[in-house]
Amino acid sequence: MSGNRDDVINTLIKWAEQKNSIRAMLLTSTRAVPGAAVDVLSDYDVVLVVEDIHPFYEDRGWLHDFGNVLVAYWDPIYPDPDFGFEKFGNVTEYGDKLKIDFTLLPVELFQRMVQAPQLPAEYDAGYRILLDKDNVTTAMKPPTYRGYIPLRPTNDIYQKLINDFFSDVPYVAKCLWRDELLPAKWCLDYDMKHVHLRPMLEWKVGLDTDWSVAVGSLGKGLKKRLSSEVWSQVENTYAGADIIENWTALYRTIDLFRQIAVEVGQRLGYTYPYELDQRVTDYAKQIQRWK
Repeated sequence: MSGNRDDVINTLIKWAEQKNSIRAMLLTSTRAVPGAAVDVLSDYDVVLVVEDIHPFYEDRGWLHDFGNVLVAYWDPIYPDPDFGFEKFGNVTEYGDKLKIDFTLLPVELFQRMVQAPQLPAEYDAGYRILLDKDNVTTAMKPPTYRGYIPLRPTNDIYQKLINDFFSDVPYVAKCLWRDELLPAKWCLDYDMKHVHLRPMLEWKVGLDTDWSVAVGSLGKGLKKRLSSEVWSQVENTYAGADIIENWTALYRTIDLFRQIAVEVGQRLGYTYPYELDQRVTDYAKQIQRWK
């Protein structure tokens, strides 16, 4: 399939028109947001509203209708956490650089979503109706384009994030002391950075922008929103395989987290738990000195 935006969308619409079980089709995410930055590698996030999701899951040949499949990932069928109806997702990479993320929903689930007091974040961030055979989208609320914008945390949420961040520090220190690189890296580079440091950085961006700007999934927009100085500090929290370098990365991660958390706390009127920070950081340093 041509990578031209209109060609891809027209192909999707014509394909869905010929499938009786597909009742509606929507485009979400970046390509549905006016003025969003899009490049040749930007994917197409397509929602298929169907009579029954199971045939699409069991016979997967339909993916080949859009080109030569390079590789495909399939979610298991699972119940929607808000409404209970089953759904699934698929991510397909094609050999011509095209990538389509499909989400398949039964009509009943989509109707419940439309009737809910507010749109799910995925749709509130922006959507475009490509096809509607039964007017099931007529009552959809318009997107506010505020989906995925960081929310102002309560003090309880702020304190919990800090506590959870520091609960990881002893584990990383023990793994580094034992020369156990893989678990140390998993906890340091995923848990401490993505699960705990990233939200703190997103809250800083929220404060800097009056809670009006989305930073993107997995922090992909943070580099554009943070100062060059802070971003350089983020980069310096990463290290290769050397154990000594990872000890340094651990302390740099703690230092950056503390810096941002103190700033966020001051601007929100919350108290940073210095005693917890000092107690846990000192413990990590004790482990590092053990023979």
